[in-house]
Amino acid sequence: MQTKAIVLVKHGNASEAFQERLITLPELNDNEVRIEVEAFGLNYADVLARNGMYKEAPPMPCVVGYEVVGKICAVGKSVDQSFLHKRVLAFCRFGGYAKHVNTLDTAIVCIEEHEDAAHLLALCTQAVTAYYMTDYLAPIHKGDHILIHAAAGGVGSFLIQLAKRKGAIVYAKIGDDSKIELVKSLGADFVINYKKTAYEKKLKSLLNTDRLAASYNAVAGSTFKKDVALLGSGGKLFLFGGAEIIGTRFGIFSTLNFLRKMGFILPIGLMMRSKSILGVNMLKIADNRPDSLTECLAAVIDLYRKNELKTHVGGRFSVKVIAQAHTLLQAGKTTGKLSVFWED
Repeated sequence: MQTKAIVLVKHGNASEAFQERLITLPELNDNEVRIEVEAFGLNYADVLARNGMYKEAPPMPCVVGYEVVGKICAVGKSVDQSFLHKRVLAFCRFGGYAKHVNTLDTAIVCIEEHEDAAHLLALCTQAVTAYYMTDYLAPIHKGDHILIHAAAGGVGSFLIQLAKRKGAIVYAKIGDDSKIELVKSLGADFVINYKKTAYEKKLKSLLNTDRLAASYNAVAGSTFKKDVALLGSGGKLFLFGGAEIIGTRFGIFSTLNFLRKMGFILPIGLMMRSKSILGVNMLKIADNRPDSLTECLAAVIDLYRKNELKTHVGGRFSVKVIAQAHTLLQAGKTTGKLSVFWED
């Protein structure tokens, strides 16, 4: 079938990168469902894809997007027919920026009609990414000193809450004082504006003789070596993004400089100092460990419905102004989740 989609047609500036077009969806596989999309979420990986920095993205022209809210309008042969017309929150392997999308029947969870799409979308990629790191991959323990980069962002806002659930001491790194109130309301114990002070020096002062048990780093680049130095024995650096490279202009030279700033780590050194570096790419987890993704999604929805996990909606946009939403997300001028809605 044909459906409308926001198609990535060009790398670079958001105002020129997207076009609304008709696309043709493939036939459903036996274990897939087709969703008529009400709204989809934005993630920083979308910004990387738009800037040609996400190698997993399909070749252009393509439709990106990993999460949608909508109603199931068709099911594959092996899918329970009772799913038809159910409203769902769903992961998708790209294709989310379309009015209709096909996805696996294991990548969906049924939701109520009254539940707000913008809040639910925050629970998909961003809350699941946070939960996977804090509770599934390497759980936080009571009293741990935790650094969270981009703490007011989509993933960061959940990391704060999940860390505080475990009784950790949270250091929230932000780049704008307007975000202080938000991260404190979520539970951050200390807030560091890295644009006003060298965050590593401020953090070392706050820690005194202590060291970090974990850093959740979506920035990489020059922050990588700083964070490794701040880790204590048993400390873990979770690397789940490379935001520092966005905005650079010199192609391969910027990439090489980005890598140079990160430096080189010898495995024997990590062993001797009992430190760990954990790379997290949820697309790969979805591809190769979908059971993990399903378990984490069920867990965060349960916490949300019990009011133990708060969502923060940073903006609701029409598809007609998706370029504006992308530009704001890239600039780091938003907090929480950005969602884009199709107009009837």
